[in-house]
Amino acid sequence: MEETKQAAEVIQSFFGSDVAAKSIAAAIAIGVGAIGPALGIGKLASKAMEAIGRNPEAAPKIQTAMILAIAFTEAIAIYALVVALIIKFV
Repeated sequence: MEETKQAAEVIQSFFGSDVAAKSIAAAIAIGVGAIGPALGIGKLASKAMEAIGRNPEAAPKIQTAMILAIAFTEAIAIYALVVALIIKFV
């Protein structure tokens, strides 16, 4: 219990308040959590365009798989958003 009080005092002295600390933590969580999915979606779309360029007849199958993979990748960013909201409001 004493350690928790000391940690709270350190946070308040550094950030000025708990609200500021939560806001910064939420911003870092969503920022870091969005980097991975952004890179993944970029690479996925790049490879899909390459594949369609090499084999245009397979475009509908490639596009369907690409859209499904993008949806799963985007879910990771949504998880990061949920974590950021939990940090901010709880």
